[in-house]
Amino acid sequence: MLKKILSGEACAKCRLCCIFDRYDVWETPVFTAELCERIKAARPQTEFVTKDGGYIFRVGELKGDELFSCPALTDKGCMLGDDKPFDCRIWPYRIMEVGGRRAITFASICDELYHRPLSQLVGFLKEGLADTIFAYADLHPEIVKPYYEGYPVLLFERKPL
Repeated sequence: MLKKILSGEACAKCRLCCIFDRYDVWETPVFTAELCERIKAARPQTEFVTKDGGYIFRVGELKGDELFSCPALTDKGCMLGDDKPFDCRIWPYRIMEVGGRRAITFASICDELYHRPLSQLVGFLKEGLADTIFAYADLHPEIVKPYYEGYPVLLFERKPL
């Protein structure tokens, strides 16, 4: 979805969005039942828990600098290819609830997009991506995360929740 502004090569080199520490483990993606089964077939030890109609990884308590890598991550990239969870397909954009309204925010940890002009990041949303994100969230409200301080709000939804 982001191929117009984010190169696959840059993502393949970084993979930061696929590795979580104790501070950002809340941001693990929401999976469908089908994707859970695909991951479990390749990595049977992977555990999921339900989250509002979707599934997230069961991650134990991380201590210190301990990291949790997405079980779908392989040496060659994501085993799910273009079938990644929606959260992953739109990252570093996030959809969050901010003051009773849904908003599209930005994870500034993505170095590739962090240095882009804000007008470009918002402009890309206005070219149709925002409508796609809000429409998906209508069908899958489990992907809407509570607002997390430090995520710049790029665009509010026009209608309240």
